[in-house]
Amino acid sequence: MLQTTDRKAALQDWLHLILPKEDFSLTTASADASFRRYFRVHLPDRTLIAMDAPPPQEDCRPFVHAAEILLDAGLNVPRILAKDIEQGFLLLGDLGDETYLGALNETTADELYRDAVAALIKMQMASRPGVFSPYDEALLTREMQLFPDWYVARHLAITLADADQQVLQHAFVQLNRNTLAQTQVYVHRDYHSRNLMVCRDGEHSNPGVLDFQDAVFGPITYDLVSLFKDAYIAWDEERVLDWTVRYWQSARQAGLAVPQDFADFYRDFEWMGVQRHIKILGIFARLYHRDGKDGYLKDMPLVMDYLRRACARYIELRPLLRLLDKIEKNQPQVGYTF
Repeated sequence: MLQTTDRKAALQDWLHLILPKEDFSLTTASADASFRRYFRVHLPDRTLIAMDAPPPQEDCRPFVHAAEILLDAGLNVPRILAKDIEQGFLLLGDLGDETYLGALNETTADELYRDAVAALIKMQMASRPGVFSPYDEALLTREMQLFPDWYVARHLAITLADADQQVLQHAFVQLNRNTLAQTQVYVHRDYHSRNLMVCRDGEHSNPGVLDFQDAVFGPITYDLVSLFKDAYIAWDEERVLDWTVRYWQSARQAGLAVPQDFADFYRDFEWMGVQRHIKILGIFARLYHRDGKDGYLKDMPLVMDYLRRACARYIELRPLLRLLDKIEKNQPQVGYTF
């Protein structure tokens, strides 16, 4: 594989072929939790985005496929202007650099989340099976297994007893049963404040949606959990409850198959959050220990708080909460506290 500097030079060579006779410069736009990097291409009259997704670590094809599907669904996603799948290069439209995370505050939140919910429902309404891979039991379990493997064993250096392993595996079974019983729709899988862009130019609808290459066909509450129980920004539970009610009302009006009783829908939402937050703790630990990315450590306490609060509200999840208590009591000093 080419080194980072060599890949940037190769990307520039490719862009010269795609943009002949145009003067441009590159600046770093962002880097995500994978090996992908994004550069802003500055042209005299506009800016574009160049994606560098180095093979074999990354594959551009899922991004291209998902972009086409979501664009057809009416979402504001970057248009693909040029691609070189073999080299791992894409040239994309630019949705700007103002993320929801940077724009969200007590005053703006209602409007921004209303736009995000409208876009989410639009995507869910376009859903049909066979377009994306199913978010099946094997994938759901594999994600949750990151928690004992990376968060408990590697990050906290704790060895779980057999009885504790059984508690965890039983919780996984319960969560999977709930998840797979939900209405299945298109799932972005990271529909949160770092991947939603504020678009104010009037030409494109708000929000701009990024980082959708891992889209699957799965539970209807998943993206809503990503949005309202965001690992990077927290809101009062009363406000989250209000926003969730508003989504549920809009989804019913749109004809999506959500439970008739909001209490049932909210239970699905909370249990889905438990699955996601178990996974996220494992992912954040892996990013640190395997990939050397320590920026996510500061977000772990919020994710654990979401997880503990949800487990405390449901008697079926109390054994998992007691296990979390046990882990917290026995964890070594790791530089931060929950």
